Amino acid sequence: MNRKFTGDNVFKILAAVIAASAVVILIVTAYTLVSGSVPVLQRFGLGFFAGTQWNPVEGREIFGALPYVLGTLVTSGIALLIGVPLSIGIAVFLVEMAPKALRVPIAYLVELLAAVPSVIYGLWGLFVFRFWIQNYIEIPVSNSLGWLPIFSGTPFGLDVLTAGIILAIMIIPTVASISKEVIGAVPNSIREGAYSIGATKWEVIRHWVLSYGRSGIFGAVILGLGRAVGETMAVTMVIGNTIGPAAIPTSLFKPSQTMSSLIANGFLESTASLEKSAYIGVGLFLLLLSLIINIAAHVMVTRVLKVKGGAVE
Repeated sequence: MNRKFTGDNVFKILAAVIAASAVVILIVTAYTLVSGSVPVLQRFGLGFFAGTQWNPVEGREIFGALPYVLGTLVTSGIALLIGVPLSIGIAVFLVEMAPKALRVPIAYLVELLAAVPSVIYGLWGLFVFRFWIQNYIEIPVSNSLGWLPIFSGTPFGLDVLTAGIILAIMIIPTVASISKEVIGAVPNSIREGAYSIGATKWEVIRHWVLSYGRSGIFGAVILGLGRAVGETMAVTMVIGNTIGPAAIPTSLFKPSQTMSSLIANGFLESTASLEKSAYIGVGLFLLLLSLIINIAAHVMVTRVLKVKGGAVE
């Protein structure tokens, strides 16, 4: 009895240590970023996050992160605008409409997209996809609507639009998988009650199923946003990687940069301590943004996915 009690205590201690390691890693990472950001924040203050210049020349250093924050938000917004409807459509089809012979293979293929390394998406976007976007979307739109600021610029294929579409493809597995679980957790009694009053399948899905699971679906969308915000390699390869005020995403057809791509492109080449601190400061802001997004997502998903015995409580 005493031996069993001792074994249980050892297991509890090991489990607690393993769980605490995640917190320790987060604290150490945050401390590293905060301490590394001190020089640039002391020099420019909070204006660092509102500035648009990025000049690492010694003696004339000036750093501003605003263009890259905006680039991150715009590309992530494009990803959500395109990826979320596709993801919800996939989830609805798999749960509500797909025959059993198709349900499992399609679900497996969708989840398989998440296993593709981001650099593969980047290579495909750089050597194949950007030419499709340039020839079949950007050039025709620019010829007819180029007078609009959002479609101004010379279509080149390496720009905000291409980066946003690549991100949309990358978030589909995350949003579709969670949305599928949320929709599948909706009690059948809700569907049966809707059908009993004469509702069509479209009305049942729109007014009852999606309405019942809206909090969980919103959480899935936020998780997809977190994936889009933090993506690095694929975006770095297709966004054009311009610097300074030119990186402000004023048009879908102009190159830009995100916070992740800025760090990936410049950190290893930086030599001055203030320049390194500027990159670390961008990383700190990216960490805070990612944490906020993921915490909000988990809170929203937890509100809906309280599944017990196959039913949502």
